[in-house]
Amino acid sequence: MSVRSAGLRQPTVSQLRAFLAVAEHLHFREAAAAIGMSQPALSGAVAALEDILDVTLVERTTRRVLLTPAGERLAGRARAVLDAVGDLMEEAEAARAPFTGSLRLGVIPTCAPYLLPGVLRLVREEYPALDLAVTEEQTAPLLDGLLSGRLDVLLLAVPLGVPGLTELPLFDEDICVVTPRDHPLAGRTDIPRDALRDLDLILLDHGHCLRDQALDICRHAGREGPGPAAGAAGLATLVQLVAGGMGVTLLPRTALDAETARSHDLATGHFAAPAPTRRIALVTRAGTARAAEFAALGAGLRRVLRSLPVRVVPAVPEARPGRR
Repeated sequence: MSVRSAGLRQPTVSQLRAFLAVAEHLHFREAAAAIGMSQPALSGAVAALEDILDVTLVERTTRRVLLTPAGERLAGRARAVLDAVGDLMEEAEAARAPFTGSLRLGVIPTCAPYLLPGVLRLVREEYPALDLAVTEEQTAPLLDGLLSGRLDVLLLAVPLGVPGLTELPLFDEDICVVTPRDHPLAGRTDIPRDALRDLDLILLDHGHCLRDQALDICRHAGREGPGPAAGAAGLATLVQLVAGGMGVTLLPRTALDAETARSHDLATGHFAAPAPTRRIALVTRAGTARAAEFAALGAGLRRVLRSLPVRVVPAVPEARPGRR
């Protein structure tokens, strides 16, 4: 870098606009009229640019205006700079407008198939200028993505207990029992929690938050683990294992209808009140510049969720920070 280019004097946008107008019109009066400057101001801007660059850009005669070879070369560079400035201003305008630009949403697998249709419908109908990208991962990589900036907002089960995050609760849903059709608990609506102590329980593999929630329910029922039954990587496999008579499992209410429809050999049961539940929320970085936008998105999702068999959580005046 030269001493001059490293100095404090840099071309201004106004000077570059003046030079490009002259390069296009090859006439100072016409160039000044085209960009709404007085002719003396335009001439001064071009002269100042030449002084800063230490290059003669324009040949001025009494009869015509010509670009020098350096002016020809630098006109293209000046155009690229002004185009980049224009792009910057457009991007800033888009960033100021809510529900424009990109939104990178992360969703856990035990929510994605059942909630995404409503999310996508909401975005399509109410936020058509929003460029939505969806990532389905387990909770730990989603949190890493949010904290690193790879993702903007998450849809998952809370509370998380992670500092620096804000939870926007959406709904609470019951955890239900899925059994083989001929199981003694099939169809019951008054299953006591301590019934979990004696069941062959099949759960999702490690890493799924639903597994942790199920184990927590088991601990409260006086049971320490799932037992020797097999595990599964996804809910579809899990219910097939149940249909095959390998045991019973626990599913969130939003997944119940879709997953039990996979086999005629499946039945459902419900815990006696108060049933165990899980809470689903939007999770964002605390202090995000898009906080108002995410709050509005949460309100929109609550409207959509009223058609589901869940208890929608009312909007709160202030987002609830993650527990420490």
